[in-house]
Amino acid sequence: MLTAGSTTRTAAATNAAGALPRKTTASGTAYHEAGSGEPLVLIHGVGMRLEAWAPQIAFLSPGHRVIAVDMPGHGESAKLPTGSRLEEFVAWFGRFLDEMAIDTANLAGHSMGALVSGGAAATFGERISRVAYLNGVYRRDPEAKAAVLARAAAIPVSGVDKEGPLVRWFGEDADSVTARELTREWLNHVDPQGYAVAYAAFAGGDATYADGWKDVAGPALFLTGSDDPNSTPLMATQMAELAPRGYARIVEGHRHMVNLTAPDIVNSLLAEWLSFGEDER
Repeated sequence: MLTAGSTTRTAAATNAAGALPRKTTASGTAYHEAGSGEPLVLIHGVGMRLEAWAPQIAFLSPGHRVIAVDMPGHGESAKLPTGSRLEEFVAWFGRFLDEMAIDTANLAGHSMGALVSGGAAATFGERISRVAYLNGVYRRDPEAKAAVLARAAAIPVSGVDKEGPLVRWFGEDADSVTARELTREWLNHVDPQGYAVAYAAFAGGDATYADGWKDVAGPALFLTGSDDPNSTPLMATQMAELAPRGYARIVEGHRHMVNLTAPDIVNSLLAEWLSFGEDER
């Protein structure tokens, strides 16, 4: 396991500038692009927006063409229809690659973005050079499955739960304070319909592409926090064992938003993942 030391930056410095500038594709997907070189696409989770990747954009863009996208119905991206499943989110991502004229890309996703990334890696073959699966789920147990499905069913009736995720996603440590407030702000401004559609796909999608890891040929990083109650270390290690070039990394003492609460560690692990050649593990 990896432990964040006293020099670890929180999200404060990298998010001080606020909203990042965006462009929009013809079909309505908003994205921010920085740097040049081999493409690296970043997909955030439910309720978030592309600024959730600010620490990674700043660190990785000097060596890569980093493209962070607003997931459908989030940030400034157009929505998908009500009832869209994980498969429709994966198809959306394929259209985005086409619109951006990206033949092959490195792909990193967080939470729901991880599910989309895993689906893309399973569906698009060599078009995804490598995949990083941050705080992603895999075959929830019956209790966890029932809980997430209940939360999804409650959203159209009760609206977006803006406090429950903060309890699940963050501890009370100093590294979490700023990241928690940023996350609260993003949840407060999320589109309720876009959130509901994405959360329902997230709730029902933990097994959709679960059998696909054996066919993902490129380097596959499975990263989570040791204290993440939903995207657990066990899930990460199970997936890593299935992928031919998969490996797990666990950040000690952190929960769900590990890319914001332990950005230095996550940045280092992503840089390592990006450095793996075709014959490396």
